[in-house]
Amino acid sequence: MTFAHRIVAYAVPAGFALLALWALVAWVAKREPHRWFWVLLGTVQVVVGVQVVVGVLLLATGARPATPGPQWLHYAYGGLFPVVVLVLAHRWARRLESLAWVAFGAAGFINFGLTFRALQTGLGIG
Repeated sequence: MTFAHRIVAYAVPAGFALLALWALVAWVAKREPHRWFWVLLGTVQVVVGVQVVVGVLLLATGARPATPGPQWLHYAYGGLFPVVVLVLAHRWARRLESLAWVAFGAAGFINFGLTFRALQTGLGIG
């Protein structure tokens, strides 16, 4: 299961980076992103949920991240904070209606940083 967790750990920041980049390109082009943007968003959200469940299972079985610092940072960066950012993005998107994709592009940018840091702490990097 740690192998699956590691593979998904690379995919999640990549998915968030793609979301942020896609929203930026759409913003510069002054047009809404293609419908596949929403498919990517849904996929990344499901994968984050699966990643959190797998992480909890790993924690329950005694597996711990290789971080030299506090272990709770890995859990916060990889699960808690990204979920909070996505919830806030959903709330913000409801208010923006026609520009809902902007909220998710911003959330993608923030969550890229958070999940990339979770990957680093999980690998024992700084």
